[in-house]
Amino acid sequence: MKTVSTSKSHGGIQGVYSHASDACACDMTFAVFVPPQAKDHPVPVLWYLSGLTCTHANVMDKGEYRRVAAELGLMIVCPDTSPRGEAVPDEKDNWQFGLGAGFYVDATEEPFARNYRMYSYVTAELPALIARNFPADMARQGIFGHSMGGHGALTVALRNADRFRSCSAFAPIVQPTTAGWSKPALEKYLGTDEKAWRSYDATLLLEDGERFPEFLVDQGTADGFLDEGLRPWLLEDACRKAGVALELRMQDGYDHSYNFISTFMDDHLKWHAARLA
Repeated sequence: MKTVSTSKSHGGIQGVYSHASDACACDMTFAVFVPPQAKDHPVPVLWYLSGLTCTHANVMDKGEYRRVAAELGLMIVCPDTSPRGEAVPDEKDNWQFGLGAGFYVDATEEPFARNYRMYSYVTAELPALIARNFPADMARQGIFGHSMGGHGALTVALRNADRFRSCSAFAPIVQPTTAGWSKPALEKYLGTDEKAWRSYDATLLLEDGERFPEFLVDQGTADGFLDEGLRPWLLEDACRKAGVALELRMQDGYDHSYNFISTFMDDHLKWHAARLA
């Protein structure tokens, strides 16, 4: 692991790091905020998965999480959204696929199977790296994310309910198997057999019997992607049928941007902290 940069903030340290990833077969970059409490003891870990076109830097620069994370003693880990590098296959004219659009799946189709293994990266390889190198209490982990990353957070939590104590999302893609901007990506990464897609769809995981104690979801009513790709009512219906608690908050007038995310970031951090205490 290499240190790219570190900077003191609210008594803690905001760092950016890189390492050679076996899962993604390339160098990967990630950000970690270590709160001041970590000087004395290991602290809970909250994973943030970003959305389409983003890197680790978007939430680090615009998410406004450090002040409250420092107050609450939360470590915030922000992975990248996909493998990167000249040798990594991409569709440069398609923002919904390739670089910046890993969808947190393990691709099985060529030429993507070698690099696009983001599910394994965020659930196995990077957590092991965090546990070795940071004062992280890995017995207390939560996960949240935005848009594509909200999809990732929901599916990762449902498939790893024994690991995560809390899960929330900002404007998640709740049913990527049918959404216009994610279905083509799943076909390219996972093939045409739609049965292989089910393990990366929160609504279908719930239908197939996976469970998580509760979810918090914030969704802006002025989000231009609300009807096209997000459709939170599908998650609401799936949770109701599965008996899973969902607090879905429709936030009047908010869009899909980090202006929306940063407005409700404090709420999410405090919600996670209560469950990671």
